[in-house]
Amino acid sequence: MFGVLTLALSALVFLTWQVLAARADDAADDELTHEANKFRAFAGSGEAAAFDRPEELLDRWLQSNLPDDSEALFTIVDGRAYHRSQGSPPARLDTDSAFVQGIAGAKEPTYGWIESTAGRVRYAVMPVQIGSQPVRAQLVMLEFRDIIAKPSIDAARALVIIGALTLVLAAGACWLVTGRILAPIRQVRATAEQIGESDLRRRIEVVGNDDVAQLARTFNTMLDRLEDAFVAQREFVDNAGHELRTPITVIRGHLELMGDDPRDRAETKALVLDELSRMNRMVDDLLVLATTERPDFLETGEINLTELVVEVIAKARPLADRVWRVDESADATIVADGQRLTQALMQLVSNAVRHTTTGDRITLGSRLNGDHVLLWVADSGPGVRASDRERIFERFARGNDQRRTGGAGLGLAIVRSIAQAHGGDVRLADGPGGARFELTLPLTVPADRAVVAP
Repeated sequence: MFGVLTLALSALVFLTWQVLAARADDAADDELTHEANKFRAFAGSGEAAAFDRPEELLDRWLQSNLPDDSEALFTIVDGRAYHRSQGSPPARLDTDSAFVQGIAGAKEPTYGWIESTAGRVRYAVMPVQIGSQPVRAQLVMLEFRDIIAKPSIDAARALVIIGALTLVLAAGACWLVTGRILAPIRQVRATAEQIGESDLRRRIEVVGNDDVAQLARTFNTMLDRLEDAFVAQREFVDNAGHELRTPITVIRGHLELMGDDPRDRAETKALVLDELSRMNRMVDDLLVLATTERPDFLETGEINLTELVVEVIAKARPLADRVWRVDESADATIVADGQRLTQALMQLVSNAVRHTTTGDRITLGSRLNGDHVLLWVADSGPGVRASDRERIFERFARGNDQRRTGGAGLGLAIVRSIAQAHGGDVRLADGPGGARFELTLPLTVPADRAVVAP
């Protein structure tokens, strides 16, 4: 709190100074504009018309104008400083040969800033020409900005002193109040230290409805999520170990029993290769599931829905002798990862192939539904039992269809992960027969999950 107050007061002082400095700059510009207009009016008067030489006109102007304490005037004739105004200026810029040489050749009114021993100076150079004579003289008007800003600087200093005193008082108040505020927080911390990885079931006792109580509730909610995550991780490791242990056991058993008979060795080799292929696929699926939460999991681009559905149909036809159909296709373009969507649809197609036989129908389609797009894969197979409708999307879950032979139960989990990575989801839709899996996706992937493909 004290840090916030310090930052706020510092910002207030800084902004006040910036405003005052800007006003000082504007005041310098206004004064120069005023002096320039006065000189133009004088140069166009009948009195100025009587002069034949520009230095005479400039001398008359210097004699008739007494500058303020923050102003100074001097003239340049033939490239050299000529005369200056009455009084003692804050800084003698007419003796600065580099500055004089830099502005001596001005043929048009010129404005700028220059540093001096008296601070920043706003200057204006007004060339003087009489008739058709060449320009050989200039009037230089100086406004000493730091002198103009002196009242503002004094006000800013007073503000700094007041701010410092305020911070001292605030520091004392914060020291007294913080002790009372931190007391219950220390109690929450002490309780939290007693909660370890082996005991995630303990929770912090919540008393009251103040901010500390809200903190305790939030911490308890976080512990709930952590406990769920640890349980899910433990179950995942147990299931993965069980699924991988089975093919390893099969391979080891057949290798131990393999004889010298060439036919027996060939059969054992074929079985081992098949089990290794299944293990490889399982590991690949696990790697896909492990990367779904990474921000670079998706590489998005514009995807045409019609082309996507036709491409998946073309890839799916060689998988099995089925009646392949496109229900409908939305002629629209969405922003998504085309390869991941193809992977998800092919998973659903493979699932449909395993649950259908020759002559059964498998259909794909897409449809726009407001600000979402609907993709689906449907089949005319036996469908999914009501008790399995949600369980089949879990990792290593299998349906009760006895005809299913292969797979580790990761396919539908991968489909759900891909859909959720796009900001959507997958569901098993209700229907009169068979199974219909629908992916509901937004038209554009959420910005925090999108990585634009190169």
